[in-house]
Amino acid sequence: MLQLNIKNETSRLRAVILGIAKSSGPVPKVEDCYDPKSAQHVLAGTYPKEENMILEMEAVAKVFKKYDVQVFRPIVIEDYNQIFSRDIAFVIEDKFIEANILPDREREYKAINNVISQINPNNVIVLPEECHVEGGDVMPWNEYIFVGTYSGVDYSDFITARTNMQAVHALRDLFPHKIVKSFDLRKSNTDPKENALHLDCCFQPIGKDKAILHENGFLIESEYRWLLNYFGEENVFEVTKEEMYNMNSNVFSISEDVIISEQNFTRLNTWLREKGFIVEEVPYAEIAKQEGLLRCSTLPLVRD
Repeated sequence: MLQLNIKNETSRLRAVILGIAKSSGPVPKVEDCYDPKSAQHVLAGTYPKEENMILEMEAVAKVFKKYDVQVFRPIVIEDYNQIFSRDIAFVIEDKFIEANILPDREREYKAINNVISQINPNNVIVLPEECHVEGGDVMPWNEYIFVGTYSGVDYSDFITARTNMQAVHALRDLFPHKIVKSFDLRKSNTDPKENALHLDCCFQPIGKDKAILHENGFLIESEYRWLLNYFGEENVFEVTKEEMYNMNSNVFSISEDVIISEQNFTRLNTWLREKGFIVEEVPYAEIAKQEGLLRCSTLPLVRD
């Protein structure tokens, strides 16, 4: 049996599901893209090649091995994108919560049954149908659960709006002892620089008391300010619009001291090292073209 345990984003990682890039399928048609950045690369002829994405993911697997983390991989579905394991489920405390996602990604969830079958079935939660949620929007942070959402009446107009207020209410019911705090995110179907697909595209806590933040990702300034005050300005790395576009906030913590980051994030990686972090740099720029990075392709199961 797998004893799940996730209370925050940065405690020492022991077990994780890492997505897989093998057999990730042909270049999608523009109209089949789920986000504006993928569409942009399809149009430009720069959509990532499978062999490059496999190399990038193996670089991450190698870092996990170095730190003695148990790594699970999805069962490969022929010609199908299974890179972003964070989209399909997430863990809070000892609960494994299936994300109610775009219906045609149901197969992706079934492909991690090798993991789900090892979890106590009472701890595997399926939310009510009206709750839309993806793991990139959900961040357990000790007594808090931070959730990215979009509460506008035009929610259904945005393919980039992935987590609704019904899901926020459901999480409050599931974890009554936690403070579930939601943040309205800026959405755009067409401009990747004006679109925060998930909360982890514009915010992520790191270490014990620090964070990476991008102001423009938040629709409501007071919600952004709340985070800035909570962590303290001196503890926050503020990401530029260009850095947000390149997914600088989407790094991944192995522990409070060790962070996996993209090798081209020069300004961020320098800041992290100045603050005392060990930065494990990997190439991940190809995967980033699909508007997802290190946090999106990992699903933590156990942290100390």
